Amino acid sequence: MTPDNLFARMSALADAMRSRVLLVLERHELTVSELCAVFQLPQSTMSRHLKVLVDDGWLVWRAEGTSRRYVMPVERLDSSGRRLWHLVRDQVSSEPAADQDAQRVRSVLAQRRTKSQEFFSTAAGEWDRLRAELFGGRADLQALLGLLDGRWTVGDLGCGTGQVSASLAPFVGRVVAVDESPAMLNAARRRLRDVENVEVRRGEVESLPLADGELDAAVLFLVLHFVPEPQRSLEEVARALKPGGRLLVVDMTPHDREEYRQRMGHVWLGFAAEQLTGWAEQAGLHAVRYTALAPDPEAKGPSLFAATMGKPR
Repeated sequence: MTPDNLFARMSALADAMRSRVLLVLERHELTVSELCAVFQLPQSTMSRHLKVLVDDGWLVWRAEGTSRRYVMPVERLDSSGRRLWHLVRDQVSSEPAADQDAQRVRSVLAQRRTKSQEFFSTAAGEWDRLRAELFGGRADLQALLGLLDGRWTVGDLGCGTGQVSASLAPFVGRVVAVDESPAMLNAARRRLRDVENVEVRRGEVESLPLADGELDAAVLFLVLHFVPEPQRSLEEVARALKPGGRLLVVDMTPHDREEYRQRMGHVWLGFAAEQLTGWAEQAGLHAVRYTALAPDPEAKGPSLFAATMGKPR
């Protein structure tokens, strides 16, 4: 730090109010209006103090809507600046005004929380609808994919048009999308053409174009009811999984809609937990957990289940 810069910074800290502002913003990120409430100053006066502190490098701000949030980036200060601030902070923090400032900060933060609580106390009955209107009906499901290991290779087996692959791709290292239908694969390639970590392969679920142990996890999403021999397919998935790998099967619970066989080529009219568990265990997949999913009020088809199972380590 040059002498001129040092004196400029010392000048900024010579004002007791600005030093108190820094003491608060070292720990909290606050808006101008919140700072006015803490220090009981008009906005014009507070804005002048903030401009000096920003110009001299003591504060940074970020825009949030029409507001600015200010904070003191201690970690970004050079060594001379940190030493100077530590000297000033020791002095300012021992003054009675610092305790009063801290109490007002707690009040401001509590008011933030109160606003949220007031909203939820009146909107609880409408929250699901409001959230869907603002963020869409699948926002929660998409976000949960963040629990996946970002290093995994995941197989989307029977990928169809690639919707599941597109959802998985941002959260994992690689997706291998497999389907036997040329039409489906063409649609998948169009959907996934800008997604670099998805590889599309043609092949049957009963004879996967995958090496032994290539996958960390696999998904069979509304696929198994089209397969003539589900147990054989599960055996193939087990072969392609690494030891400790996981499989998720999403499909229909048992139903009596016989017309699906003629209209959509369904081979199986859903699967019961005992039936799927028996096939999985014979295929070498264990710890099967079968969970019926809550029906979507707008859906017209049978209820679905999600079943997870794993390959022993």
